[in-house]
Amino acid sequence: MQVIEHLERATRPFISIEIIPPRRGSDIQGLYRAIESVQPYSPPYIDVTSHAAEVMWEEMPDGSFKRRVKRKSPGTFGLCAAIKYKFGIEPVPHLLCAGFTREETEDALIELNYIGIENILCIRGDSHTAKPIPDGRSINRYAVELVEQVSAMNQGIFLDRLLDAKATRFCIGVAAYPEKHFEAPNLSYDLEQLRRKEAAGAHYAVTQMFFDNAVYHTFLDKARAAGVTLPIIPGLKILTRKAQLTSVPKAFFVNFPDELVERVLAAPDDTAVEAIGVDWAYQQAVGLLERGALNLHFYIMQQTRPFVALMERLKTQL
Repeated sequence: MQVIEHLERATRPFISIEIIPPRRGSDIQGLYRAIESVQPYSPPYIDVTSHAAEVMWEEMPDGSFKRRVKRKSPGTFGLCAAIKYKFGIEPVPHLLCAGFTREETEDALIELNYIGIENILCIRGDSHTAKPIPDGRSINRYAVELVEQVSAMNQGIFLDRLLDAKATRFCIGVAAYPEKHFEAPNLSYDLEQLRRKEAAGAHYAVTQMFFDNAVYHTFLDKARAAGVTLPIIPGLKILTRKAQLTSVPKAFFVNFPDELVERVLAAPDDTAVEAIGVDWAYQQAVGLLERGALNLHFYIMQQTRPFVALMERLKTQL
């Protein structure tokens, strides 16, 4: 079932999660055990992150450097197939602009269609580290262009004219940024990009993580005032380590409320920080549910223990 169908047919709130494939050469069994640990909470879909190949310089024994192009975490599509057919949960692979030609994107979509994947999340990705695109190949520079390409395939329009082309049936998700995308000049500009993605064919949006519900509600009100009508799913993350007070803002350009920072700084160790993080996420989740949120989306990567602890407290609310 498509994500938008889950949202339209829901009779009670539900949760979803986002995970990351194992690093190159790692064992998949650990991630399978992580998925098994969240199955009791019935997530109807699981997002799976994707990473473009990156240009990397490796130092050689003689002191010289060798240029390599590789993906740190390959396997998104294979993991999605396992999630769908091993666990019976709908996967949502992330589809990137950065590091991929439009031709490669079309091939990827055809493969996803062949294995029965119906949902994708279209994002730009990090254009600074992605491999360069060969001259003469077309690219999607922004997420809205990627949405346009997927929407065209949903209408049976491929890059080459194919007389017997069969239309795909992808549900298209996109990203939204309650505290604005870090490259956007202001929130109004960022909301216009979200409105354009909806006009291009996006079915729903999921937000970047936030730690203050007021930020989400203000963003939602402004999005509706700007003409954005698609569902906007709140994205949440559980803090587990004191070091995340600096690493999370650096990586995701989000802010922490003063109260949360004070509680984490006063914690004696990371075990206490995890308990604080679970409690904070619980309070956020309850507040969002009370305001009518249908779907709460948790960024858990491969760390399920705090999520399970949260769900044991939250399951009576769902």
